[in-house]
Amino acid sequence: MSNESETLFKRVKTASKTLAALTDDKRNEVLRAVADAIESQQQAILQANARDLERMERTNPLYDRLQLTDKRLADIASDMRNVATLPSPLGHESEQRTLPNGLRLRRVSVPFGVIGIIYEARPNVTFDVFSLCFKSGNACILKGGRDADDSNRAAVSLIHGVLQRFGISTDVVALLPATHEATAEMLNAIGYVDLCIPRGGRRLIDFVRDNARVPVIETGAGVVNTYFDEKGNLEMGRAIVNNAKTRRVSVCNALDCLLVHRSRLGDLPALVAPLADSRVVIYADDDSRAALSGSYPDELLQAADEAAFGTEFMDYKLALKTVASLDEAIAHIDRYGSGHSESIISDDEAAAHRFQTAVDAACVYWNAPTSFTDGAQFGLGAEIGISTQKLGPRGPMGLQEITTYKWLIEGEGQVRN
Repeated sequence: MSNESETLFKRVKTASKTLAALTDDKRNEVLRAVADAIESQQQAILQANARDLERMERTNPLYDRLQLTDKRLADIASDMRNVATLPSPLGHESEQRTLPNGLRLRRVSVPFGVIGIIYEARPNVTFDVFSLCFKSGNACILKGGRDADDSNRAAVSLIHGVLQRFGISTDVVALLPATHEATAEMLNAIGYVDLCIPRGGRRLIDFVRDNARVPVIETGAGVVNTYFDEKGNLEMGRAIVNNAKTRRVSVCNALDCLLVHRSRLGDLPALVAPLADSRVVIYADDDSRAALSGSYPDELLQAADEAAFGTEFMDYKLALKTVASLDEAIAHIDRYGSGHSESIISDDEAAAHRFQTAVDAACVYWNAPTSFTDGAQFGLGAEIGISTQKLGPRGPMGLQEITTYKWLIEGEGQVRN
């Protein structure tokens, strides 16, 4: 680790200790001030974002993730104000007991301390992470991608300006250089980084998991499936599939593979018809391709290979698979899904309950699109990521998920035999 990086890590660790002295009212006041600054300094942020966008091809699936707009900045500011209204996650007693020897035990929620985030071309993550970490009493170290470096630096500069006005150390949020070396240093920052969370594609998450010497929570990568059951409602299904696929194709909750019960192949042209308006390329197996031949545009209908069913497209592309039963749909998801979000469209309550019970994923929907997998949509204010692992938090990670706990023990001079 370079001396410069170690100095930075030490400063953040030291600054994290000062956050405990802030009241929740003060934290909320700061968050509202940052939200106001996002709106008042909108043009500066958009200009920085424009410089990043100039370096990326519009055809790149990450372009939509990278792009900030007036609307998206307004949403970011709104989410930050929403976080400020949420109850503090700190100081909650999740358990208390008195032992036979008279010792009184309490389990109380506390911050992790310093949370490191490694992310790709998602400048909104900079604001989301700050709001959740600051509200929960955590300092944060950000390691963004080179693609979004100008946007991230503008965002952190804005946050630092607000912190200075309130007399709070700017070291409670730090942005590392957008280099591979900085990533390696964060992953090896033992004693400085208490928890590392990667947000990005499968390659990034695998790299972090395989190389980190600090604790890691896996998030982000999503190979998302939706199963249209033999008793699925066609009109409902059309809306759900279209929303899940086309609302924002570059996000991790976007639909990647549609599974269709064989008995409903006759309804398939109507089910996917709205996708043609967005020029979605469909990679279909033989049966579903035959069902769509002549109805779905020929230039958008391709033959699926094995790889299509396990791909997170992040683009206007969709795999399509015919299944003979609910069990086959569940087996397909078990083989190709990533444990992120899955959905069933069905009027059969028993089938839906079996699907939700059997499918192993963080979020399992019935008659709703996977596009709802989002911290703000779940009422968490924002999210620091979507955890796809089972140890610790799972699904959208909000304030409670980035706190840990400690035991407080009170005695009256008891000694152990």
